[in-house]
Amino acid sequence: MKAFEATQSYFHRAADLLDMPDNMRRLALTAKREVQVQVPIERDNGDVATYIGYRVQHNNARGPMKGGLRFHHEVDLDEVRSLAMLMTLKTAVVNIPYGGAKGGIAVRVRDLSRRELQRLTRKFVDAIHDIIGPDIDIPAPDMGTGAEHMAWIMNQYGKYHGFSPGIVTGKPVELYGIPGREEATGRGVGIMTLKTLSRLGRKPQDTTVAIQGFGNVGSHAAKFLQEADCRVVAVSDHTGACYNPAGIGVMDAIRHANANEKLLTGFCGAERISNDELLALDVDVLIPAAIGGVITAENVDSIKAPVIIEAANEPIRPEADAILDDRGVIILPDVLANAGGVTVSYFEWAQNRQYYTWNLDRVRQELDRVLSQAFEAVWDLSRERDTPLRTAAFMLGIQRVAKATMLAGLV
Repeated sequence: MKAFEATQSYFHRAADLLDMPDNMRRLALTAKREVQVQVPIERDNGDVATYIGYRVQHNNARGPMKGGLRFHHEVDLDEVRSLAMLMTLKTAVVNIPYGGAKGGIAVRVRDLSRRELQRLTRKFVDAIHDIIGPDIDIPAPDMGTGAEHMAWIMNQYGKYHGFSPGIVTGKPVELYGIPGREEATGRGVGIMTLKTLSRLGRKPQDTTVAIQGFGNVGSHAAKFLQEADCRVVAVSDHTGACYNPAGIGVMDAIRHANANEKLLTGFCGAERISNDELLALDVDVLIPAAIGGVITAENVDSIKAPVIIEAANEPIRPEADAILDDRGVIILPDVLANAGGVTVSYFEWAQNRQYYTWNLDRVRQELDRVLSQAFEAVWDLSRERDTPLRTAAFMLGIQRVAKATMLAGLV
């Protein structure tokens, strides 16, 4: 099952419970605009390489469209379409005034130099600058991109439209960014994990956690949870996993990765295991924080964790999700669990529009407030309708988008 088909299956499950008519379903599932562009660049050796870029703008009923820009060799239109729809629902679930969008370029980042990546980013902006903007569609970092890429986007967009810091979020703090944006998604995952444990009557100090993925999201989630007294026993990247039942030294792992091209290879103080073995560990909480589709019908029977927090987008395939649900596994879905990033992006964008900034303490306080309200709304709806948390989150998001659509007289 491909990514957009999987998202549709979750959507229809929630729409059925809402008795949503077919015409509204078609409207909700159809993207407002889908763009595919050619992005040619000159390589450092003088060769010309051509990449394919995408921007899918799904829905703007609740406000400007918002979504990350990922650089990854497996990016395709189906994946971007799915992620754009999830962004529409995610912004609605946490109740910030955005719609959903997503972008990507099919490129293997490690094959390009920093100068080549800058050319690629700027060329992509050249191709789409007339369909994005601070009141239209606001990109942000995603897999394979970060604050530096966002600075390039802001600068290149400004060449066409003038000074517009609100065109993109996730920028360096020194260039109209906001403190706490880099940690926001991972910190949000940590906040949501603790709230889930609290609802289940579990104490952090008695909780073991395995995190698959040790990039920006996974590392910040691991740091937050260890500081909250959870025992992080395993972390991983694409080279493999590190496991120590007594607990991983998260800060040691972060320092090692920072000194070794963001890789955990060679990290001491833990046993090396595979990513598949990490997913199958007998832990209290499993956090997939890397790529999508890592838990499937083929490996779902090996999953032992009673709680899964989806830090990555779509890490569980629908067929595996149904099996885990039947087993009583608590799954906090991606549209809620990893919404910390877009929430702090909203704070950044709003302050760019006002030329005003917050300090880190206020950013963290407001993040906790917004995520707490969203968590309580989804948890309560789940219990009220006796439905999984994923379905409840989709129901909440769908209701808010549909109401905005109708109030605006769009149907």
